Amino acid sequence: MNEPEGLRYRRVNRPQVITDEAQEPRHKRTGTYSGRVFRVTLLSLGGFLVLPLLVILFLLESPIQPEAFSLSEPPLMNGCYKANLKLRQAERLFEDQLVGPESVANIGDVFYTGTADGRILKLEGRRIHVVAKLGRPPCGSTEYEPTCGRPLGIRVGPNGTLFVVDAYLGLFEVNPVTGHITTLVSTSQNVGGRQLSFVNDLDVTQDGKKVYFTDSSSRWQRRNFLNLVMEATADGRVLEYDTVTKEVSVMMEGLRFPNGIQLLPDEESVLVPETTMARIRRVHVSGLNKGGMDTFVENLPGFPDNIRRSSSGGYWVAMSAVRQNPGFSMLDFLSQRPWIKKLIFKLFSQDTVLKFVPRYSLILELDESGECLRSFHDPHGQVAAYVSEAHEHNGHLYIGSFRSPYLCKLDLSKV
Repeated sequence: MNEPEGLRYRRVNRPQVITDEAQEPRHKRTGTYSGRVFRVTLLSLGGFLVLPLLVILFLLESPIQPEAFSLSEPPLMNGCYKANLKLRQAERLFEDQLVGPESVANIGDVFYTGTADGRILKLEGRRIHVVAKLGRPPCGSTEYEPTCGRPLGIRVGPNGTLFVVDAYLGLFEVNPVTGHITTLVSTSQNVGGRQLSFVNDLDVTQDGKKVYFTDSSSRWQRRNFLNLVMEATADGRVLEYDTVTKEVSVMMEGLRFPNGIQLLPDEESVLVPETTMARIRRVHVSGLNKGGMDTFVENLPGFPDNIRRSSSGGYWVAMSAVRQNPGFSMLDFLSQRPWIKKLIFKLFSQDTVLKFVPRYSLILELDESGECLRSFHDPHGQVAAYVSEAHEHNGHLYIGSFRSPYLCKLDLSKV
């Protein structure tokens, strides 16, 4: 049959069903195989790198043997504890002329302090005089501290001499005029069958017959203070030195990092900040309750260092680390996780760990019953950093530091 002229038929194209399989390249098998090989190779390589690290971590001994302990939930930072910037109004004194003036004492308007290079200094006006040196050189690093010495707590006795404790060397009496040093208690002697390893702070009775001082640990030295904080062992003590009989007695033991010390007005008790536990204990050293202990204030918003009398009849408490609430407190978090502490100290040095501790300075004034009266803050420690003590004199707070290269002075009439 002939087709009509001008009429043409087109071949009907059947629709194509397009599938993923149809579009896959011919080398599918090869690509899948290569991907699997890559993943297996990567996992094997990771295993070869991680496995030895895990073995090393397992075999490597941790320098600390921490205990689990309980802390209450930190108090909210409100009310008396409410954050402010009042410490930033402080003035720095003798900046870059001294390092680590932990504690401060005064005779009139002349101040005395001990520094990280083992010296006892006299601060008069703008001048610095060296009164005495407890250890021997070289000095200048924590490596040399045990022989160079590290004076910490300092007080003025009733006869105008200085009583000083050195973390490594012991308890001394120093004549501020002549510089003559008398050793009262040496760390080379055992007390109560245990060594003095970290002598920290002291106070002296008004008649000068008794000196009470803290030994923060019989295991760790001052240069390993963070190990002591993390380990949280209850091996700290409160000791008494009798200046008449020359005898040393143990007043209380079983404390977790007893730090500062302050006699109460009746001199029958001493207040002792227990740093690791964020509280202050009252230890009865004479009278009917001698040998007993109770809690003066519990659950502080930070970890207390030294404690000193205030002109209001209360007490100044310095803290260089706080327990943020709301917020996160690393030490609170780790208190129930000793295995994490072990791991951290297997991997990092103390100086490295310190970098992760927020630098927040806090000073509290407590009344005679332990209630908070007011607080001074410096978040991030921009002006007053690593605070260790607040010493009141003539309407000002003189603020010591265990690490900073200066003293601070805060005018209380302006805050």
